[in-house]
Amino acid sequence: MTEVLQRVAAKALIVNDEGEVLILREAHTYEEGTNIGRYGLPGGRIEPSEKFFDALKREIMEETGLEVKPLRPIYVGEWFPTIKGVSNHIVAIFYACQALTTDVKLSEEHDDHRWIVPESYASYDMMDPDWDVVKAWIADLDRG
Repeated sequence: MTEVLQRVAAKALIVNDEGEVLILREAHTYEEGTNIGRYGLPGGRIEPSEKFFDALKREIMEETGLEVKPLRPIYVGEWFPTIKGVSNHIVAIFYACQALTTDVKLSEEHDDHRWIVPESYASYDMMDPDWDVVKAWIADLDRG
């Protein structure tokens, strides 16, 4: 049986004051990239013994330079990438966050960012399961 590394990730759906959602494009220079050229939501793996909200804010700051206010959990997703030849099972908790700052400063993991109207997500090549997260956000907005 092949050994699989199991990880937990903290991911964010960041919304600005205009109701737009931030998406990031994975750069070809990202060494652990499995979705190069595709858009997704900021966030990453939680380090051992790291608290969820500490990891969420750290990942957002590292990848975007933004300060955020966490609002509520909106989705739990999972995926099974092979990273540097190692099979991974990543379970992510996606949290809706309000942007307190909006001047994005990308890390080397990403080469583009967009603030998009949530309903336009299908116009972008988004990684899985991030497009499901945006759809869940739209459904929440529709429920008002």
